[in-house]
Formats: sequence, structure tokens, C-alpha cells
Amino acid sequence: MIRTIIFDIGNVLAGFDWQNFYKSFGYDEETTKRLGRATVGSEDWKEYDRGCVSDARMVELFVENDPEIEKELRHVLTDFKGLITRYDYAIPWVKRLKQKGYQVLVLSNFSKKALRECWDAMDFLPYTDGGILSYKDKLIKPMPEIYSLLMERYHLKAEECVFLDDTPVNVEGAQKAGMQGIVFENRQQAEEALRQLGVE
Repeated sequence: MIRTIIFDIGNVLAGFDWQNFYKSFGYDEETTKRLGRATVGSEDWKEYDRGCVSDARMVELFVENDPEIEKELRHVLTDFKGLITRYDYAIPWVKRLKQKGYQVLVLSNFSKKALRECWDAMDFLPYTDGGILSYKDKLIKPMPEIYSLLMERYHLKAEECVFLDDTPVNVEGAQKAGMQGIVFENRQQAEEALRQLGVE
């Protein structure tokens, strides 16, 4: 029996559309791709989400990844507002699950800067029962330790948990930890997958 629903945040409970975020600064397709490769597509982004790199060092690392677009990188990295966008369904979905008696947690690779500057898109968080944001614990998915820490911190039984994430490797990490896992595509698909696990 499933008792705990664990959500990723980006592209599950809130939008993470870095392409349109970079394009909103007026950059063309090629520049947007280069910005993406230098930032979100790099290993440095993971370390930043893990809380192991300062904001200032983050900028320098991304510039090192593509020095030719240093000006553009510094421009888009000044303020993350708009990088994370609000999903209208997030709060009603969380509230409905909680009303049915489920514990609702989040487990997300997330930087302190993104949380601070995109808080308006994260208004579902107070409705959850907690969780882990990677920067606080210096761990990121799919490291086995992050799933273990979540279960330990909230006294969870893996077989009573289901984890939803849009990235298959992160779902595989949860499954290796003994949880049920759903690769999130959209809300309708996810709710159907949850129903198949007995979650109404």
C-alpha cells in the first residue's frame, strides 16, 4: 500500500523551461543552445544544485565552459526569476492527495538561488509535508544517499513510497532504493499511473 507520494519539482510541480527563459532575453536559437550547454547541460550545474559552489563561482565556471559568450552568460545568470514557472495544478493536486491521507514530500535537485528568486512559482511547498532540496544536504539525484536520507529523515518504508520524476535515471535511483517509480510525462499520465498503484 502506498502511503507517501514523493514529487520531483522541475517539470512536475513547476515548470523548468530554460530554453524559453534564455530566449526571453532576446537571444537566438544558436546562442540559447550554447547558453544551455554551458549551464544546465554541464556537470557544473549539478554541483551548483548540490550546494557545493557559490553564486560567484557558479558564474565563473559557466563562463569557463564557453568564454565567447561571457557577456550573455553573465546577463542570464544575474536573476533566475522566470526560470521556474508556476503550474496551476500543483496546489490542488497536493491538497487533494493530503486530504485522502497521503504524506506528500518533494525530492528535487534545486539551488538556493533558484528557490530564492523563483519563490512565486513554488507556492505549493507550504502545502507539502517537507522533503529534500539538494542544496541543503549537498546531495543530488540519482545519488543513492539522497534517497536513503529522505527515508531516514521521514521514517519511510520504501515499499510504501512512490516517486515521480521527469528524468528516468532519477526514477531508477528511487526504484533501486526499493520505492515504486513513475517517469512523469504529464499530470494525466501520472495520475493514471498512480491509480494503477492504488492511489486515488
